[in-house]
Amino acid sequence: MSSSKASSNPPARNHTTSTTRNGVVIVNYGKSLLIEDSHGALVRCVSRRNLDPIVCGDRIAWEPAGDGTGVVIRIEARDSVLSRADSENRTRPLAANLDQIVIVAATDPPLDEYLVDKYIVAAELVGVQPLLVINKTDLLDSSARAALEQRVADYAGIGYRVLYTSAMNNTGMPELEQALTGRTSILVGQSGVGKSSLIKHLLPALDIAIGKLSAASGQGRHTTTATTLYKLPGGGNLIDSPGVRDFRLGHATASELESSFREFHNYLGQCKFHNCRHLAEPECAVAGAVQQNRVSPRRLESYRQLVVASQST
Repeated sequence: MSSSKASSNPPARNHTTSTTRNGVVIVNYGKSLLIEDSHGALVRCVSRRNLDPIVCGDRIAWEPAGDGTGVVIRIEARDSVLSRADSENRTRPLAANLDQIVIVAATDPPLDEYLVDKYIVAAELVGVQPLLVINKTDLLDSSARAALEQRVADYAGIGYRVLYTSAMNNTGMPELEQALTGRTSILVGQSGVGKSSLIKHLLPALDIAIGKLSAASGQGRHTTTATTLYKLPGGGNLIDSPGVRDFRLGHATASELESSFREFHNYLGQCKFHNCRHLAEPECAVAGAVQQNRVSPRRLESYRQLVVASQST
């Protein structure tokens, strides 16, 4: 699966002393972590070897090491964790304790609905809200904008919020800021869709924040390849993840996948066969809904691709 709603460490790790402090992981550099303590200070830490992988957004317990650095001794229970499968289909956590997954897309690079669908399924599996942001709208004339809106109408039609944005002319930016306020959100999407421009607009003091991270991390400079948590001026957290060419969900059962397509819900259990996977079985209620224009044929094809991909893992 690509996600889970909670995670905790074995009881043996819940060791607490008078020097134990709380913190949130801002960025994981691999060999070291940068955490923000309960007073807002940035502290460079290492992790105890017996801990599970620690990711951006994790709430942790740590202890000072005596030289201005610290040691993470425990990962606190997670409300949610977004994961992805690597090239060898091993599940890797990406970020924790999210409220919202913000899927940024554009027409340059070309809109990839299948990739959008995979991120939406990941959000449904983890139990957080997906938000689709169509960026770079300043590059579209009226006819191209209308065609694009038609392409993503399926998402709005099944209840997902869609925002159209451009940091260049401030289109949709107040609405995006409002949608992020008070929440912990992660920005995901293909390379080149303009996530960096959105972040610079949302975080006017970004250069200052990056400078602080660089100074505290001891890395010499901040690397843009690391998933990083930033504090939003209006409240809330924004996690920036590197752009991707693809997003692999990893293994998920057909039952988990069908439940992640919310427009299927009214038809589940109505197929001729109780174990229908909505691939090519006769008298499939979901396929029938497509024929009746109640379910998008493209969305059903995305589901089928995900089922086949999951079977091959």
